[in-house]
Amino acid sequence: MDYFKNLLDVLKIEREEDRNQYRRQTESTSVAERRASGLTWYPIAIRGSEMSRGDYLTVEVERTTHQDVSHQFRSGMPAVFFSNHDPKNDRVEGTVSHQSGNRLKITLLTDELPDWSRDGKLGVELLFDDKSYDEMQDALKLANSLNEGPQHRLVKILTGQSSPTFQTDLPPLPIPPLNESQNRAVEKIRAANELAIVHGPPGTGKTTTLVQAIKALLKQDNRKILVVAPSNTAVDLLSEKLHEQGLNVLRVGNPARVSERLMALTLDHKMAEHHLMKEAKKLKKQANEFKNMAHKYKRNFGKAERDQRKALFDEAHRIMKEVGNTEQYIIDDLVAKAQVITATLVGSNQYMIRNLTFHTVVIDEAGQALEPACWIPILKAQKVVLAGDHCQLSPTIKSNEAARKGLSTTLLEKCVALHPEAVSVLEEQYRMHTHIMGYSSQVFYANVLKAHASVAAHSLFPGDSALRFIDTAGCGFDEKLEGTSSTNPEEAALLMKHLTQLVAELGPFYSPQNFPSIAIISPYKQQLAVLNEQLAHAPDLQPYLGKIAVNTIDSFQGQERDIVYISMTRSNAEGEIGFLADIRRMNVAMTRARKKLVIVGDSATLASLPFYADFIAYSEQLDAYQSAWEWL
Repeated sequence: MDYFKNLLDVLKIEREEDRNQYRRQTESTSVAERRASGLTWYPIAIRGSEMSRGDYLTVEVERTTHQDVSHQFRSGMPAVFFSNHDPKNDRVEGTVSHQSGNRLKITLLTDELPDWSRDGKLGVELLFDDKSYDEMQDALKLANSLNEGPQHRLVKILTGQSSPTFQTDLPPLPIPPLNESQNRAVEKIRAANELAIVHGPPGTGKTTTLVQAIKALLKQDNRKILVVAPSNTAVDLLSEKLHEQGLNVLRVGNPARVSERLMALTLDHKMAEHHLMKEAKKLKKQANEFKNMAHKYKRNFGKAERDQRKALFDEAHRIMKEVGNTEQYIIDDLVAKAQVITATLVGSNQYMIRNLTFHTVVIDEAGQALEPACWIPILKAQKVVLAGDHCQLSPTIKSNEAARKGLSTTLLEKCVALHPEAVSVLEEQYRMHTHIMGYSSQVFYANVLKAHASVAAHSLFPGDSALRFIDTAGCGFDEKLEGTSSTNPEEAALLMKHLTQLVAELGPFYSPQNFPSIAIISPYKQQLAVLNEQLAHAPDLQPYLGKIAVNTIDSFQGQERDIVYISMTRSNAEGEIGFLADIRRMNVAMTRARKKLVIVGDSATLASLPFYADFIAYSEQLDAYQSAWEWL
């Protein structure tokens, strides 16, 4: 069928572009540059090693300098252990099996440490992640072959060839803490035979709703549920919330946040606590001792030593096989007892759960998930629940061609259009003042959003307005181009001036400890540098730096702040607004604010797009429009 053939084609284009970008990042760069871009830990020290499954060696390493440099290492990623004396030859490939803080474990495709590892100058480096692409590709091929047979209803529904069905005779089970639209969503999820969709606009309590729905499904029939999301952060959040509800949660993979609570849910931790593990540990130790003894027989020895060495290796292998069997038994036992298994989309194919099937799979943040990755967990289930908001950020795609040819359209978007009868919209939001919420609701959510009474009129202090558009048109604040990114230093200065004044007004109402949280957002990376520079030189703002975060829109996805400033940056005679035309991204930026949203921009440039022209009209109706002239 063309549906999956097209997806396979665009996935291939994306893989090529991703690989080329990786190549450009690594081939001609020094180890210091790769370290700075988060691909390499160097130098590292070995902190321990042990045998692991299939006679491979797992080595624990620690980075000894540059410990504050952010990096991209996550469990499950392919990596290489190398020596910088001769990095082309002295290298062994493997997989990151665990990462936390400044330590990581890498399982190497060898059963002993190479000799060069004793000479120092060691590092680990991420390899291009072909494995994730292979998993996605395999899932699409499998979906395609299932689609050709009559048996897989779910594939036919998700690709629009047939319609989802619902049970009509379920007695309602209202859940008291949930509001009316949240309860409707839970009812829809319970009644669905194949597909239910929860559309959760900003601040509407999507996670809370999902957690209650999962509890309700388990009450209905106690079949284990697979819960997945595209990012580790989203998986962590759900894992914690489900655990707080008293469910037995098994987190497969490596959490992004290292908290005691989360660690206790992981397979590693649960295995370590298992009563059979003592025995396996003892055996493992014994196998390691036999191996070490075998290594004492160096290369130059006679037949007797060679036989002895072989006997010791054979014995170590035999014991490790036994350890493997015990560990597999423990894993099966833990998986059997879990009510909910949580993982990332690609992580849902890790060896411990690869062959499991589930009645229901829940995909959260489905608006940010690549469709090919969604098919990995979907094929394990009869029923799927998609939750997310296709009016916020879509997935990050490296290839413009792949995006253009359809990879940027998510399965969530397609299903909302194909099967409106499966969709429940959450209508009550608990974050924003009505005026902040209003424009987003009008443009993206058919005006159905209502603000909960607790937030509808909340403000920073009595009489403060929740919304401001400060118009720099006619001020001559022209944008500048730095590299490929725009900046606008004068707009940044105006923003800082406004913020300084606001902070002064807030002074009488708040102590520095309970001061409102502030986000300063710009879509342009270089403008952030300008804003940070100016913030550092704003004397009246220094006491509040702990409360102020300056960052891109993407980094605030899923978060909220009391006060949000947005520096629109673009200002030119041609009315060119570049990627400000991505109004879904703007929706995310505007809906981060709880009590006050201040947008600084040039109406003459912005109004070339109806979205901004209408927003300016909206702010005028609310008396929230101000010309920078009167303000200067």
